[in-house]
Amino acid sequence: MQTPRRMSRLEGKVLVAQGGGPTAVINQSIVGVTLEARKFTQVKAVYGAVHGVRGILNEDFLDLTRETTHNLERVADTPSSALLSTRDKPDEEYCARMFKVMRRHDIRYFFYVGGNDSADTVRIINEQAESTGYEFRAIHIPKTVDNDLAVNDHCPGYGSAARFVAQAFMGLNLDNRALPGVLVGVVMGRHAGFLTAAAALGRKYVEEGPHLIYLPERVFSKERFLADVDRVYRACGRCVVAVSEGVQDETHTPLLVSLRDHKEHDAHGNVQLSGTGMLGDLLADLVRDNLKIKRVRADTFGYLQRSFMGVVSDRDAHEARELGELAVQSAMWDNVDGSMVIRRPVLNYSVTYGLVPLSEVAGKTRTMPAEFINEEGNGVTDAFSHYCRPLMGSGFPESHRLRAPHVPKIEET
Repeated sequence: MQTPRRMSRLEGKVLVAQGGGPTAVINQSIVGVTLEARKFTQVKAVYGAVHGVRGILNEDFLDLTRETTHNLERVADTPSSALLSTRDKPDEEYCARMFKVMRRHDIRYFFYVGGNDSADTVRIINEQAESTGYEFRAIHIPKTVDNDLAVNDHCPGYGSAARFVAQAFMGLNLDNRALPGVLVGVVMGRHAGFLTAAAALGRKYVEEGPHLIYLPERVFSKERFLADVDRVYRACGRCVVAVSEGVQDETHTPLLVSLRDHKEHDAHGNVQLSGTGMLGDLLADLVRDNLKIKRVRADTFGYLQRSFMGVVSDRDAHEARELGELAVQSAMWDNVDGSMVIRRPVLNYSVTYGLVPLSEVAGKTRTMPAEFINEEGNGVTDAFSHYCRPLMGSGFPESHRLRAPHVPKIEET
């Protein structure tokens, strides 16, 4: 935790916003900020920016001071971004315009729930406030289904998305067992494979899928992929594959680009990977054409995994709420800026929260530790399972099989 500043109590308004991709528990954080901030007498009002940083530029604010506690709690339990979101990535000039709007509205506390780009936005605005002598507290609250923020043991949003992925592959495996073949499931993850790796948590029996898991942290070889699928299919009569959308070849080129000249880019200039079923179809064609297996199918989860109703991890929701509350307490009681982080100090499961300098999180990407990936690069280790399972919360389902004996055949006489 950063050292508190010693100065008089800062009075003014609170502004909270959400940025980047929605999650199943991001609303827990904004509700935590809102309800906690309303307890402090120095807070004149709590505003919510609609569509994140773009809403700040447009002065599109909701007065959350006048929202009922009852409705806020209902919103907290609802997935996706209640304040709506944006993919805008502000530069210095953009942030300067935002800061002017904040000054006009007497915003003294700014809480931004988002990923590493959001942390960078908070850093820039905070530096601008300091350079002008404007008393201002800015805190970044982590969220991302990719689980790729530096310093954090894990990120709010990941546990619920991981639960969805594990349960989805549990269902895909059951389907594939009934009608055998090769099934490829494509999961979000540009640089970090945490979410795809969660597919392994749906396995109960030894021979269940996903039999193969491919992550961005390891080079993807088409030849090795085909050999892996062929080996599993010959042994099991079927094969379920989980693959990250961001898997790359030996030149660090996304497989989607190397298999086909794919030129579509997102708002940040990255090759568009989500929202298309192209990678799954290309991998299915690769298997069908080279291994001559007739039944080959592909499913792309796309945006389903981010805000799916009914699979929210209770642990994920509780931690997202606490981060929002503690962010306010850090700003109000300790008078500091920074990025909230989650740490796991014990082997089993327990978390502590802290506040680190924004520069430690802003613009940085965390990837899967080597000990979480098997030596062959086509699966995960028990260490990952021990890491991930607690994050998916209580009441995780499991599949069951018929145990009745086969009736002996009666031969013709």
